[in-house]
Amino acid sequence: MSAPLLVIAAGGTGGHMFPAQALAEAMLARGWRVKLSTDARGARYAGGFPREVEILRVAADSLARGGLAERIAAPFRLGAGVLAALVNMLRDRPSVVAGFGGYPSFPALSAAIALKLPRMIHEQNGVLGRVNQLYAKRVHAVACGTWPTDLPEGVEGWHCGNPVRAAVMDRAGAPYIPPGDYPMSIVAIGGSQGARALSDNVPAAVAALPAPLRRHVRVAHQAREEDVARVTAAYDAAGVEAEVRPFFDDIPKRLAEAQLVISRAGASSIADISVIGRPAILIPYPYATGDHQTANARGLVEAGAAILIPESALDPATLSEHIATVLEQPDGALQMARAALSCGRPDATERLVEIVEALGGEG
Repeated sequence: MSAPLLVIAAGGTGGHMFPAQALAEAMLARGWRVKLSTDARGARYAGGFPREVEILRVAADSLARGGLAERIAAPFRLGAGVLAALVNMLRDRPSVVAGFGGYPSFPALSAAIALKLPRMIHEQNGVLGRVNQLYAKRVHAVACGTWPTDLPEGVEGWHCGNPVRAAVMDRAGAPYIPPGDYPMSIVAIGGSQGARALSDNVPAAVAALPAPLRRHVRVAHQAREEDVARVTAAYDAAGVEAEVRPFFDDIPKRLAEAQLVISRAGASSIADISVIGRPAILIPYPYATGDHQTANARGLVEAGAAILIPESALDPATLSEHIATVLEQPDGALQMARAALSCGRPDATERLVEIVEALGGEG
């Protein structure tokens, strides 16, 4: 008898693919076979998947993007993708099908419904994406990466959390050093989209801190390539020691050493902040689909672990006031760090594994 098969269906962004990869690695370690169902774009993001994972390329297109001709063609491409997924599953019947969002998950989930296979979805954000929203009532389990997640009426979600990188897990619950009269680290990360608002406001906000506080502050600031020079100059003019780069490859280490994190509220950033356990000022990207970054921030804010500033209310004076509030109150900052840690799910991958094994009759 062959090993049970898990088919993972995921779209072509890191937000969808990373938790899918974490589950694939864990299921292989438990003796399952794993296939990844994605489109050509998604396959380009699959380089980190283990070699044992077979990549199934299926046709999939968003119904909402492109010109008129592309929108007319999209349903036919999705239909061809569903047919291909059906053929693949009839040849090698999966024990479980798991969708991680994005239009490339549409064919596999549709085929799983047609064949009455055990199926689940994982939603990384606090608001369901379009495809996950479509299938939420038609799967056997809805795993939620962010809590709380807005779900359709009658749908029960399971708070699994979002899997984090090994480098984050290595620093899970790292001891927090509260602010004090010694060098203090602020990490400002804007993600791949919308980092400009942080570049426009964080340097000026740090410069506006009271001098006795400002002289202790060190900043690691992620900025777009075209903004690095002006952001660096702004810190230099304020006499603040700062590293400004388009990308930091050691963010987990920097988060662990930080007294305060200033960040957008993408699902992976929220997961990293909560697993390591750090006070945060969150500035959700206002153009995220369904305003899901505001939803992502809700759990940390309600727990008292983070301060939320809508971008519409963001200016250097407001941000500076909130930075000072955290850094001038060590007991309050320590409380925020502990609250962040209470929201973390370092065992997110194991929780996903439990759902898969239960659906597949292995648990």
